[in-house]
Amino acid sequence: MSQAIRFRPQVELARTVGVDVGKVRHPHYGRYLEEFEPGQVFVHPRGFTFFRAQMEAFARTYMQCNPLYLNEEFARASGFTGLPASPQMVFNVVLSLGVQNDSEKAMANLGYYDAQYLQPVYAQDTIRSLTKVIDRKERGAGKPGIVTIRTLGINQNDQVVLQYQRKIMVAGQGGRPPTTPLPTSADGLMPAFPWVDDAAVVLPRFPDVLPAGLTGPRSCCEDFAVGEIIVHANGRTITDEHLPLTYAVGNTHPLHFDRVFSSGLSGKMSGDPIVYGGLVFAWLEGLASRDVSDNSVWELGFTEGYHTQPSIAGDTVAALSRVLASEDAPGELAGRFGIVSFQLIGVKNVSAAEALAKHGADLFIKENDKKDLGKEKIDEKIFEIERRLLIRKRR
Repeated sequence: MSQAIRFRPQVELARTVGVDVGKVRHPHYGRYLEEFEPGQVFVHPRGFTFFRAQMEAFARTYMQCNPLYLNEEFARASGFTGLPASPQMVFNVVLSLGVQNDSEKAMANLGYYDAQYLQPVYAQDTIRSLTKVIDRKERGAGKPGIVTIRTLGINQNDQVVLQYQRKIMVAGQGGRPPTTPLPTSADGLMPAFPWVDDAAVVLPRFPDVLPAGLTGPRSCCEDFAVGEIIVHANGRTITDEHLPLTYAVGNTHPLHFDRVFSSGLSGKMSGDPIVYGGLVFAWLEGLASRDVSDNSVWELGFTEGYHTQPSIAGDTVAALSRVLASEDAPGELAGRFGIVSFQLIGVKNVSAAEALAKHGADLFIKENDKKDLGKEKIDEKIFEIERRLLIRKRR
């Protein structure tokens, strides 16, 4: 229902209103270390409606090969009610919606843990994001601290579609002014935070016969042997495209698109804007997809994810996967599907094959463990994570 309203004509005002430099505000976002309180819940602004064209563009931009995210007829024949958004798009949107509140002041993302995709996201679904502060660790005067947070993605029906935990490194406030305060609730209570323990995944009832002929010849569950290393053939050169792609998913951290900001930092983060890590993850996952996930019907989740080196425009990224485990799916799915766990490794400015030839088994050792093992960290290695996929069986 609409209404017609007449407003007075706009007239020039700037010449008649005096400038008062004593009335200046500098809104800024994120949180300093002291501003994080365990138990605090942030309801993030804006939300995000998924549109069909965006979903397909994301899948193709990040080189996704699973037809489940590219071919609507294939998705429907697999039991889904339409084309689902790729897991990487869902993750990137949910994380990015929270940056304004929880990590726009972060110095580093320290890790992703216990991420679980709990149900599909379809075109016209609207996702909002909430974060709860779990822990804050201070490491002494003048040192940045570590904040542990949990984040939820919730759809328009109040159903949790994604939940995960991460750790961020955050500097103290020092002599700087406080950040923009959070709005207060009418009752003064923290908003509900429906994290799901021992969560069930809501999936379609898969048809007796799944579509065939559109996926790779060696990516069914039986094709993966524990211990096998898969060297993904192609790399992907990242250009300045990453600047607009960062805000396409809603990420507001200036480190990823503001050269004045990034060049004013010190250390290895100083210089050109750093590629937002979620985009790097998406490209690496896409590079691996035709070898490991194009027969996957669901990404169950991931954990132990670490960005070990930054990437900038001009870097070329490449990926390797290692099979960590393979087991039957639970219940009635066991005869037709298996769960395969992979370790995904990202490298930059070297091919995946060259990285493996140069570093061998050390490529798959966690970078944070190497000091205790007396090993050197690998400069070309940019990412490591463990992920689980529900993959159909050939028989």
